[in-house]
Amino acid sequence: MNATNERNRFDWSNYRELFTPKLVTAIRQGYGAVQLRADIAAGLTVAILAIPLSMAIAIGAGATPGQGLVTSVVAGIFISTLGGTRFQIGGPAAAFIVIVASLANEHGADGLMTATFLAGFILLAAGFLKLGTYIKYVPAPVILGFTTGIGVLIAVGQLKDFLGLSGNIPSDVGGRLVAAWQNRMSFNAAAFAAGTATLLGIVALRLAAPKWPGLLISVIAVSMSVYLLGAPVDTIQSRFGGIPTGLPTPHLPDLSVAKISALLPSTFTIAFLIGLESLLSAVAADAMAGTRHRSNMEIVAQGAANIPSAVLGGLPATGVIARTGTNIAAGARTPFAGIFHSIFILLSMLLLGPLAGYLALPCLAAVLLSVAWRLLDVGHVWHFLSRAPGDDRLVLVITLLLTIFSDLNVAISVGVVMASMLFMHRMAETPGVHLGTGRIVFDDLADTDRTTSVIMTEALPPGVRVFQFRGPLFFGASAGVSAALTGFADWPKVIILRMREVPFIDATAIDTLEELAIMASRHNCRIIMSGLQPQPREALHRFDFLREHHILIASNSYMALEKAKALIGGTADGARPSEAAIQKT
Repeated sequence: MNATNERNRFDWSNYRELFTPKLVTAIRQGYGAVQLRADIAAGLTVAILAIPLSMAIAIGAGATPGQGLVTSVVAGIFISTLGGTRFQIGGPAAAFIVIVASLANEHGADGLMTATFLAGFILLAAGFLKLGTYIKYVPAPVILGFTTGIGVLIAVGQLKDFLGLSGNIPSDVGGRLVAAWQNRMSFNAAAFAAGTATLLGIVALRLAAPKWPGLLISVIAVSMSVYLLGAPVDTIQSRFGGIPTGLPTPHLPDLSVAKISALLPSTFTIAFLIGLESLLSAVAADAMAGTRHRSNMEIVAQGAANIPSAVLGGLPATGVIARTGTNIAAGARTPFAGIFHSIFILLSMLLLGPLAGYLALPCLAAVLLSVAWRLLDVGHVWHFLSRAPGDDRLVLVITLLLTIFSDLNVAISVGVVMASMLFMHRMAETPGVHLGTGRIVFDDLADTDRTTSVIMTEALPPGVRVFQFRGPLFFGASAGVSAALTGFADWPKVIILRMREVPFIDATAIDTLEELAIMASRHNCRIIMSGLQPQPREALHRFDFLREHHILIASNSYMALEKAKALIGGTADGARPSEAAIQKT
């Protein structure tokens, strides 16, 4: 009883450690001038990368470039201050372009603000409930399928600005392609030349000088050329009227019941994507820097960041792999680098805001095309499709097609459910129950003095049957287990259930075992379980299965066979021992 109470006692010290921001940890470890210089330099480097990306992502999502910058400033500070990773950089992400554009088209800017605001609270709850640990179990084919699909959608979405087309372009991929073809006569050669030059500049600088800010250099150089040549190309100033030179006035979103009900599915999708993207970035950062993140604290930080981002009119924000990797490569030491990155972006808005209005939109479209190409990752997709099992390939293709031709809500839901169903089918098809037909192999004898298991073979006495279970017993495998356990007509006097290789059992499987126990009782058959692992033993006790059905427990197969012999009267003097004596055998 004391052991149970000790196990159930809440460990506040461990909970506090799980939810201690990495910034606090870094300060405790000592923060001096060396770390400060490194973090300032890294923050400036990341800000130079983030400025054109933030504006391009916002424009691609149908928002204003100023909203992208506000998101990087506000959310970036909160994510770095409260986050569970040392080097995470937060801001708007390309993965959200599709869902943000769709949400804004359907519910307007107010609907987007409400969904982002509510997603923040969902993430706070998920983090404090320690659900962040489970996001990593999203199947790889689903992640690869929807990120590839998003890459396709982002690329198609840039056709209008990259080609300089006029007219309205629908939001769905088929409509975009049809509209682009119908408006082909409005093709703007100057816009196409500007976008192509920017794209070539990004690729060339990435190959020749990877440490240089290729995005910013290419965008500024080509935009300057467009201005000097007087080319007829749309700019931020001509379409959006420039960018703000400060943060907007905060205001709460519409939180009416009708609005929340309409936005709830998209809200959960945004929260899921934020959590998934941030933890993928955290894992990548750990691999690059040799650190270890706190997943649930990171989810809490993402929630805390998206609430003020929404209140100030920003976009959904998350940890971004490209900016986080740049931060590490630039020599960042602590989360202060992320805070400095946000401060530098804010200063650029205050001091250089008017100049940003001259940036050409085809140049920013080229930035998103380069991002889309990295999301597509054709080599990885081809390798997966040529090497992965058939079930996983099917999940990837279905998720990819639904992302492109349906919407992200449907794609993620169908992909996860389909992957789970196929996994359960594979588990259920795996042989998990083996019937002993006369001889039993002892491979689980407990002997602390031996370094290897003792293996011996002995004939089973008449009236004893043995079932060997292997692998987890869960609802997907219960039908097969039930058929194997009840598929014989000649009932023995004793059934030994060998559970040594069962690490987990769920309620459905326990119901199946109860059916067996009831049938065994009707046929005057006793059940012995050997080698129970901790989780199955605790679950069976919680269901009162062992006591209610008078199940005998044995530590290993040898002891189980001795109990079986005692039950059928197999003692040396022929006397049948008492139940208590058998239980102690």
